[in-house]
This record gives sequence, structure tokens and C-alpha cells, in this order.
Amino acid sequence: MKYIVLLFLFLFKTLSGISSENRDILQKEATEIELEKNLVKEFSEIGFPDYSKRNFWEKLPDNIKGQYIQNAEGKLNYDWPVVKATDYLEIIRSGDRRQSVYAAPRSALMALVMGELIEGKGRFLDQIINGVWYYCEQTWWGWSAHLPEPKGLPDIKDPSIDLGVGEIANILSWTWYMFHREFDEIHPLISKRLKDEIMYKAVIPYYEREDFWWMGLDGSRAVNNWNPWTNHNMLSAIIIMEDDQDKKINGVKKVIRSLDVFINSYPDDGGCDEGPSYWGRAGASLYQNLDLLKWATKGKFNVYDVQLIKNMGSYIYKAYINYPYFINFADADATTGSRPQIIYSYGKDIQDPVMQKFGAYLAKKQNWAEVTPGGKIDEQLLQLMLLDEIKSAPAENALISDFWLPDTEIAGGRDKAGSTEGFFFAAKGGHNNESHNHNDLGTCVLYYNGKPCLIDIGREQYVAKTFSNRRYEIWTMQSQYHNLPKINGYDQKEGSQYKAKNTSFNSDSKKVVFSTDIADAYVLETGIDKWIRSYRLDRGRKFVVSDEYQFKELKTDPTTLNFVTYCTVVKASEGILNLEGEDFKLEMTYNTKKVRTEIEFYEVNDTALKRYWPKGITRIVFTLNDPGIKGKNQIEIVKTK
Repeated sequence: MKYIVLLFLFLFKTLSGISSENRDILQKEATEIELEKNLVKEFSEIGFPDYSKRNFWEKLPDNIKGQYIQNAEGKLNYDWPVVKATDYLEIIRSGDRRQSVYAAPRSALMALVMGELIEGKGRFLDQIINGVWYYCEQTWWGWSAHLPEPKGLPDIKDPSIDLGVGEIANILSWTWYMFHREFDEIHPLISKRLKDEIMYKAVIPYYEREDFWWMGLDGSRAVNNWNPWTNHNMLSAIIIMEDDQDKKINGVKKVIRSLDVFINSYPDDGGCDEGPSYWGRAGASLYQNLDLLKWATKGKFNVYDVQLIKNMGSYIYKAYINYPYFINFADADATTGSRPQIIYSYGKDIQDPVMQKFGAYLAKKQNWAEVTPGGKIDEQLLQLMLLDEIKSAPAENALISDFWLPDTEIAGGRDKAGSTEGFFFAAKGGHNNESHNHNDLGTCVLYYNGKPCLIDIGREQYVAKTFSNRRYEIWTMQSQYHNLPKINGYDQKEGSQYKAKNTSFNSDSKKVVFSTDIADAYVLETGIDKWIRSYRLDRGRKFVVSDEYQFKELKTDPTTLNFVTYCTVVKASEGILNLEGEDFKLEMTYNTKKVRTEIEFYEVNDTALKRYWPKGITRIVFTLNDPGIKGKNQIEIVKTK
């Protein structure tokens, strides 16, 4: 059963969209600091806490220690499951990715490891051994959706590296580092077998191959968040597990080369076209690599003064609305806790006080130092190491006045800096072949008092179809289910050739204006020559959506202006719709001579979308009465008087 031509082909920018400038920031830094001379020989030199030195673990807050131990106790009788052949095969049978099958044992192992590190009495060691032996016996550590051809089952003779393999290699490497001496006391084959499996299934394939698409080393495809995410996991495994210093140096250099491909592909403005939630595995994972390289060279590897690296960090608070909402263009999540410790540390390293305070703010919103940290073992360790610092750090919500990313063509603004009151909007230009793309150029989101009004629906639960050549059959990927026009019966089309033009942005103390011509996002059959979509925020007053269009020839098929909202919509009178949100009431006004309106309600049953829109969503469809060869239209949203 064939779902795809190439996995994720539609997700990524074409090679022509990649920056032609090979900045090679990291390779230049490695040469300048003489990486060969300064890379640690033993991982223990770095200075992370280890199991045998109990002082660090004993000084942690009692409530944190108690939660860790309780979590581990819950896994003392965990029955390590078999990943069945049919679990893998389900991806080609029904499209179900079955990722829960892989997530449960990973969570169990981490709970046991952290519980033993905290308690230090050996009570959880047998179950940890069962966990590492379970992984040693597995054919492959990856996720079925990422299997190379032929799909369906992993080939033990063709060990490939995907996100899942990288994650498990990282976790097992840290487990080996913490407990290999204790394993040896129980049986000499445990740590040896574990090390052999990590090397065979992950590290050696990383050394030997350059054709994994996410590496970007063979030039066949553009890269995305897979690159820094997987590279960080492999960098961790290489530095921990590799005994041969020459091989370790070469492995680290390969990570650096691959990361440079990712950085070289980034726009100067640092914008993440995959959205804020994917920034957590794009910009944030890049930072994890940079941070580990700095640790592993005793502070010598340092590129935090490079403006692009700064911009890649600050993107996360530019794309922020109000907790927990972030701008969610493409497949990004509408709400995310993001990664407080990484945001804090990244901001500290690039000397960006807004970002650093924002990280501390997010940490407090997520009960920092009151609940156990999340993430893999290394991520939890870093959070534990910074518990006191972040707890006492100045914290501030990142409510900037406005922003403009001219390369990514994303912009936004709010009524007043430092306040969640009133309007916030964001809009995008770009093209329709961005990573995790929706056909959505020219769309916007609108929030009031930090709560959703006009929304980007997001994406449904991932299945095989999501990452196939049938992606745009999915309704949430189509432009008509974004805040966009459907022109002469046609939606926007996917592909890098379908792009915005003449995108502009300006702001001052009274207004914020974004404008872009979206005509080239539609097929020629629409007959459209120009369609300028503009958004204007009159600070403290109203939000205005304007359309100015011109056709090459007169067409008679329906043209609609579509808006998707999480508000309750009621027709108050001719030309006025009432939009009632969580704690606000707004009026949407329109010209009845130019448009007629329909209100469509959609229940939300998909598990991914229910996280954000459990009450369902409403689409407002304005049909142009008599478009003519050219015309203008304006819709205003104001607070109810």
C-alpha cells in the first residue's frame, strides 16, 4: 500500500529555498578553538552530577525527591511490553503511527532511572536492568512512521536513525553513564551489551552514513527540526559512549557539519517557519547542541555573540501571545508550555533579558521547583541543576509591542506593550512549501485579552495521510479553513511557487499594519491578477481586515471570505455579528451590499484539536455579492459598547 513518494517531501522547503550562504558558523568556531585539543576525553570531566556522588541528589527539595521516588515505585512491577510486528505494520495498514507503543516503556525507564538517582539505595536497579535489556533485545528503537523503504518492518541489517532511535540512544547512554559500575557488579554482560547495542544501533551508523535526509550532508533535501533534535541525541551518545578519542572528535565534527546545514538554511531574521511548538525541537534543540559543545570544551565553544543565533532564540517570545497561547501557523500547537529552562538559559547566554525573564516566567507558570521536571534524563538533570537559580530569577511575561520577521514574513502586534488587554494579531506571508506547511499564506490570528478570537485551527492527530501526497485533502490544511478567501471556487495551492509578494509591515504608537499580495498563491484558473490582503490594528480601538482585488477577466464562480473563530457567533442585525469569547464580546461589522454571510458550526472530535478547541469552532463565510473585475472590501472587529 503506497502512501507517499518520499516521506515528508511536502513538508520541506525546496533546495532553492535554502540560503545560498554557507555561513558554517560552527565549523569556523571548531577550527578557531582547536576542537581536537579541547574536547574532553572522559564525559565525567564535564561536571554533571553522577550517581555515586550523593551530595547533589540529597540537597534537592524533599517534595521533588518524593515525587521522583513515587513515580519510580509505580514502575517496580512494570511489565516490559513486546513491540509486535503488527504494531509496526499498522502504519501501512491503517495509517496509525502507534507512537504510544514506544512512549510507555521509554517513560517507565526514565522514571526508574530518576527514582534510583534520587534514592540511591539500589531498589530500582533490577527494573532498570530489565528496561535496558528490553531495549537491547529490540530490533529497532525508532517509530514506525519513520521506517525506511520498504515500509512496515525494521531491517536489522539496515540500522537507520530517526527521531526515536536518537531519543533512545540518548536515554540509554545516560543510563549507562550513571549505572555501568553498578551493572558490572550485578553481571559483567549488562553494561557491555548495552554499550554494544548503543554503538551498533546508533553511533556506528551515524559515523558511517551521510544519507540520512535529516543530516543534510548529501544535499538531497532540505532539513528541519529533525536535524538539531537528532544531532543533539547523537552528540550526547558519542561524547558519553565513544572510547576512541579520534573517533569521538570525528563524530563531534560530523555533528557540527550537519548542524551547520541547519543553520545555513535559516533566514537571517531567525524565524522558525514550523512554528513555536516545533521551535522546541528546532531552535531549542540547536541550543542544546551548543550548550553541550560548550560543556564538552570547558567553555571554549561559544557562538552566542552571532546575531543569527540570537535571532533564532528571540523568535520564541516574538511568536508569543499570552500564556499558554503561541502563534500556531502550520502544524504548530495553539498552546504550549514551551521549554522554560532552555528559554531561560538561551536568553542568559545571548544576553537577552527579555528571553531570560520569559523563561523564568514560564517556569513559574508551570510550578517550577514544585513538580518534577519533564524531558529526557539529561534535560531533567539540567533543570534540577538550575532549580534554585531559576526559582529566584526575575520573571516577566514577554508581551512585546510588535515584531516583524522580514525573511520569514511573519508579523504581529498588540494594543499595548506589557499588557494582555485588548487586541493581539499576527499574520504571515511566505510560501506554501514551508516545513509542516498549510496552504495559509496571508492568514492571520486574532486574540482579545489574551484569549482566542480568530484562530488557526492547527492540525489533527498525525496519521500516515498527514505526511503523504494526500496531505491537502485534510480539511485543516486547506486555505478555506483559514482566515482567507476562496477565489472563484479555488483554494490556495501547495508548492514553493505559490507565494506571497510585496509583503510589507509598519508600526507606530497608534497602529500596526501588515499587507501582502496573495494572488500568486492560487492557480491561474482563478483569473486573479491582484489580491492584497491587509490587516490593520488601530491600537486600543479596532482590528480591520481589508481586501483589494483585481481579476484578469470576469469570473462567475463564488468568491468567499472565510474566517474561523473559537467565539460563539450570533447575527445581531444586518451587517453586525456578535463574537463572544471566553471573557470578551466583540462586534464584526461588514457591508451587506458587498457580501452575504453564512455561519457554520463544526464539532471537534479529533483528539489533537480537542486540546485547544473542545467546544467546537465556527466558520464565518462571507460570499461576495457581485465581485466585478475589481473591488475592495473591509471587515472591522471592535469591542462591544
